[in-house]
Formats: sequence, structure tokens, C-alpha cells
Amino acid sequence: MPSRYHKISHDAAAIERLFVDLFLEAHPSAPKQITLDLDATDDPLHGRQEGRFFHGYYDCYCYLPLYVFCGRHLLAAKLRRSNIDGAAGSVEEIARITAHIRRRWPEVRILLRADSGFCREDLMAWCEAHRVDYLFGLARNERLVAEIYTELAQAQAEAELTGKPARRFKDFTWRTLKSWSRNRRVIGKAEWTGGEANPRFIVTSLKPRQAKARHLYEKIYCARGEMENRIKECQLDLFADRTSANAMRANQLRLWFASMAYVLVAALRRIGLKHTQFADATCGSIRLKLLKIGALVSVSVRRIKIAMASAYPWAHEFARARAYLAAAAR
Repeated sequence: MPSRYHKISHDAAAIERLFVDLFLEAHPSAPKQITLDLDATDDPLHGRQEGRFFHGYYDCYCYLPLYVFCGRHLLAAKLRRSNIDGAAGSVEEIARITAHIRRRWPEVRILLRADSGFCREDLMAWCEAHRVDYLFGLARNERLVAEIYTELAQAQAEAELTGKPARRFKDFTWRTLKSWSRNRRVIGKAEWTGGEANPRFIVTSLKPRQAKARHLYEKIYCARGEMENRIKECQLDLFADRTSANAMRANQLRLWFASMAYVLVAALRRIGLKHTQFADATCGSIRLKLLKIGALVSVSVRRIKIAMASAYPWAHEFARARAYLAAAAR
């Protein structure tokens, strides 16, 4: 009796290139600057899959996939074991993506943005050697906090006087005792809130003339948090965490299936829903309201008819999306 199960062969390198190609084709002309966001997240496991390890921070057995986004565009989704540094493999991924982008857009400026988990010497050194700017969170320590002692005292005095949170910023050059190969620009946020100090730090290759300290932290670095919403869309709305196959290679393919679903829904949102109430909707809302619906489909030689219930509340948006997509395909 023939088996109902079949192996799916795939070209991993071609799939990885496709995500970047789709990102490039979504732009009619080369932008002057793009920002690439990196982040790692947990993918909990509930079986004995290959590469299964316990992660102390997430307190579970999981994978640790690496995501790269540019705004709402997904450029990479790399499945990894969780017994590694969160930044492991990031140099290789960024080198691959950057080279691909610059073959099409040789003059584009690239800013790499990530939290302190990616503040690693090898990644910063690679960026400095390949004309890529970076903006990373920097884990605080006693030496760093001592650098902003005066600013923290000023913020505390203001907070106690006004009864509201207060913050100051200090722009300075800093170097670790052992791990960094050179001095780098660091921004310290000296904040007093809730009756206690809340110091934070970032490190960047951007010069002061390109971005002032407060703007760099509040407007550019903090915008990195939007990537968390993109990861949630992939994992919660489009089931990127369904990595229940035994082999890591099969689970990587599952992750790419979910990632391609995200790319398709994001394209639908960008092209077909741009002038509707779903222009900024999450993938989950689009899936539930426009895709996961009951309809009667009839197929003839010349056409396919989709008959929806007369009470379907989003019929107008559905029709507009179809019209926009048809116009874009011409």
C-alpha cells in the first residue's frame, strides 16, 4: 500500500534569496537608506525534536530562530538550536542579505538595529569594515552607570521636584576592558522614574552630526520595538511556531512556509488593502476577516465564481482588494 506521506525537496539557498528578491521588487526605486532589524525569539517545543535544548531565559525547551526585517518586509527566518548565543550566525546572515541588496542598490545606506543581545565585537567590526551603520543596545554595568552619575543625579532632582519621570542623555566615547577592539560612540539615558534609577545605553557607528543623542535613542532605537509586532504576526497569527517535525531541516521548511504566508499577507495588505480600513491591520485580522470566510465556489470552463453570504460584513473591502491586486498585475 503506498504511503500517504511524501518528502518535500527544496533548495534552501533559493528560498533565502527569494525573501530578499521580493523585498527588492516591492520598491519601484532604490531608497536612500534602509534599516534592518534583527531579533531572536523562542519557539517552544513539546516533543523530542532534533536540536531540542532547554533555554534558561525562556524557561522551556525551544528553538531560537533568528529574524531579519526591514519595516514590514521579512528578509530572513533562520531556525537555530537554543544552546547558542542569541547573536550566533548573525554576521553570516547580514553579510548575505547586504550583498544581495547592494547588487541591486549599490548606493543604499544600511543601518543595522538590534537589542543588546547582538552587541558583539564580530558583528560591529564587520559593519565597520563593510559600510554598514549599526545601532545596538548595550548591557549596562557599573562602569557605564558611573559615566552618567551626574546626569542621573540631575534627573533624580527634577523628578523629585516635579513628581514626574525625568531623563537626561549623555554622549560619550567608551570601550570595554577586553572584548572591543576600539573606542565607540555610546549614548547613555539617565532616567529617574517610579522612585528609582533606570539607566539605559546604546552603541552606534553614527556620528553626532548625523543624529543627536536624544533623537537617536527615542526616535530611532526605540522604534526597534515595532519588530516585536512583526514576530508576533508570524508566530501567533500565521503559526510559525508549528515546528513539530522530528528533523531540524523539516522544521526549517515549516518555518519558511509560515514566513512565506507572512510575505503574501503583507503584500496583500500593502497592495490590495492600501486604501481600506485594513491598511494597517495585523495579519491575524486579515486572515480572519478576509481569508477565513465561508463562500460557495463554482468553477466553469471560463470563470471561477465565489458567492459570499449577503451578511458578510467585509464584502466591500474584499472586492476592492481584488480590484487593486488585478490592477497591480497588469
